[in-house]
Amino acid sequence: MQLDNLQTLQQFHIRQRLRMMVNQYEVRAVAPDGTEGELLAFAQQKRLAFKEQVTIYTDDSKQQPLLGFKARQRIDLGATYDVTDAAGIPIGLFRKDFAQSLLRSTWHVEQAGLPQVTGQERSMPVALLRRFVDSLSWLPYHFDFTAGGQPVFSVVKKWGLRDKYIVEVQNPQIDRRLVIAMAVALDALQAR
Repeated sequence: MQLDNLQTLQQFHIRQRLRMMVNQYEVRAVAPDGTEGELLAFAQQKRLAFKEQVTIYTDDSKQQPLLGFKARQRIDLGATYDVTDAAGIPIGLFRKDFAQSLLRSTWHVEQAGLPQVTGQERSMPVALLRRFVDSLSWLPYHFDFTAGGQPVFSVVKKWGLRDKYIVEVQNPQIDRRLVIAMAVALDALQAR
């Protein structure tokens, strides 16, 4: 998909593929009937890496990178992740707010020309249950990302055997590649 077309999307789906040694994610457009449509991007993350890095490709052939994100540090509970395009040019960054995430996961997203965006789990009771009752860690969660009290985008985890997310973008200025990176990171990095 062309970048201009990607930037017009207001909603897309992300679904995790079940694989043994890697985490893989499909990013799909929304079909007119609301179901999953065409493949927009394909992400892959190696498990147990010392320095987190995820490459997001234009499709599952993994021939052409679209973007990627990489941790600045090897081990850091509040690590910053730089998001770059296929040529390595910065798009933005995101980082986990470790202190606030003790009770309710909180992330900060930055893109040049926009105010800082903060995303937090919508429900405090669900956040607490997921943290303190291990058998309930599968509970769906919802993240709302806002800037100055205005919605920017949201990520909603749906019920199911495989992780599936619906991403809705409210702010037309946010780079969809940055949104895709953050949404994939919510699944790939949330338990870390």
